[in-house]
Amino acid sequence: MTVRIVGSILVRNEDVFLERAIRNAAGFCDRLHAFDHLSTDGTWDVLQSLSGELDHLDARRGPDARESHRQLEGYFGTTTWSLTIDGDHLFDPSSLALLREALLAGEYADVFRVRAHALHCDELDEDAGAAWGFMAPPSRTGVQLYNLGGVSAWPGSPERLHGGRPVFRPGFDWQRVHDLTETTEWETDPLRLLHVCFLRRSSVDTADFAAGRRNLNEEGSYRRGLAGSLRRLVRRPRIDPRVEALHAAGSNWKLDKYRRGPRVSVDGTPFLQGVVAR
Repeated sequence: MTVRIVGSILVRNEDVFLERAIRNAAGFCDRLHAFDHLSTDGTWDVLQSLSGELDHLDARRGPDARESHRQLEGYFGTTTWSLTIDGDHLFDPSSLALLREALLAGEYADVFRVRAHALHCDELDEDAGAAWGFMAPPSRTGVQLYNLGGVSAWPGSPERLHGGRPVFRPGFDWQRVHDLTETTEWETDPLRLLHVCFLRRSSVDTADFAAGRRNLNEEGSYRRGLAGSLRRLVRRPRIDPRVEALHAAGSNWKLDKYRRGPRVSVDGTPFLQGVVAR
């Protein structure tokens, strides 16, 4: 059977790095599904412009982040891999090209998830091609490539491939993982990521992001508009309980998970070359 690779993009107010994030991954993916969760900056303009250029990019927007999950439902149970792409995810296009060859050849077909190295970046010098931050591992990686053939359904997810109750096909479960951080080094990892999570990501951002910007699951704002407002009035927001526990303890999710170990520097050039998609 033919192997497909789809990119899943869920964004809100991400107009600083979004175009580069999409271009870097566009050549890796046969299809790109993007959902804008009611941005107030230029994010939707970026997506509209790119969708006019990239014929494999499907861009939508709306108040319900669950639509980003529905965009993938037709791929469940098929020989399809899905790469989750955020507006602060800068992959190395040359490395992804090697990974694409491996996936199309059937590699990793027996696992549900592939994890990889990431540098959680708190400083970026584009002129010098240098990046600084905290390496995963020992920090939490966050990089996920999902084998959608491993599930027959995934109900209850508040956003793409997150939470809910996945129904696994025989031979698959959540723990069936290939961890590239155990089999490769940063320089040789084909899925490595420059994660610019501690940098300003939107033209409307005014806060200090040294502690990182809160995610949708930290805000409990998967849905906006009248429906979301009514839901928040009658019940508590749907917040990841692990995140909630950190907040209750006075902690910050990104600081706790993404700033472990020594601060290091890497060559950022492969992630910053302004690749033109295939």
